[in-house]
Amino acid sequence: MKRSLSFELLRYALILAAVAITLIPIVWMATMAFKPIPEWTASGADLTWWPRQPTLDNFRFIFGQETSELIVALDKTAVRPVISSLLSSIFGTLIAMVCGTAAAYGLSRFNVGGNLPLALVQLRLFPPMAVMIPIMIMWSFLGLVDSWWGLALVYGIVTLPFAFWLMKTFFDEMPREIEEAALVEGCSRFRVFMRITLPVMRAPLASSALFVFILNWSDYLIGLLLTTKEWVTVPVYMASLSSSMTGQLYGAKAALGLIAAVPPVVMGIAIQKYLVRGLTFGALKQ
Repeated sequence: MKRSLSFELLRYALILAAVAITLIPIVWMATMAFKPIPEWTASGADLTWWPRQPTLDNFRFIFGQETSELIVALDKTAVRPVISSLLSSIFGTLIAMVCGTAAAYGLSRFNVGGNLPLALVQLRLFPPMAVMIPIMIMWSFLGLVDSWWGLALVYGIVTLPFAFWLMKTFFDEMPREIEEAALVEGCSRFRVFMRITLPVMRAPLASSALFVFILNWSDYLIGLLLTTKEWVTVPVYMASLSSSMTGQLYGAKAALGLIAAVPPVVMGIAIQKYLVRGLTFGALKQ
């Protein structure tokens, strides 16, 4: 009994330690966002965890308002990058989920496609730079460079393998008897897919969409190469926040990072009732 209790205490202690280590960067970013410039440029004994004089100057600065301490000329505010990231990530997720779900259902139910699964995996096997060079040339020829729709199309293509393999696993675990019963009653295959299969797969669809959205939202390399000025994304804009006077604008970056964390968190909260079900879909299947 004592051994079991000691084991449980050790297990919980390790879990708490892992959670604390994971939360340290998040807490540091959250507190840095509200620090004035003397505090986030301090070093040594002057460096503190919590802001002594909390301020919203970092948030005002990235949205173009003048502050008392951050006297730096911004080429652009954070409004356009946030809109660009939202549009490209949302539409890229829609492209990946629609195409990936359709392909996954076809391969799972009809065993068609031949080497399509392997071909989709190969999209992720190449080094990103090797793939981006021809994409940059094609997008430049088509006039899609520095546009959110061109970025969304690339995001949809790049994250398609994740959506496909996640949904194929879920479709393979779904009992076919439900669909077969509807087919016997006279439903067409398309109506079975729209009226029965997709409602049953709400939880897997939600968890897969969240995973794909986070991949698109946090991308840096594709956004850096395919956007130049008008439609830069949040990670690219964040990397550009620097000054010759103070160096890296850590307070402004932390404020923007805090704002950038909002969409995935909101999306996760919105689908939380489906999230656990989606991640454990088929776990009890014998």
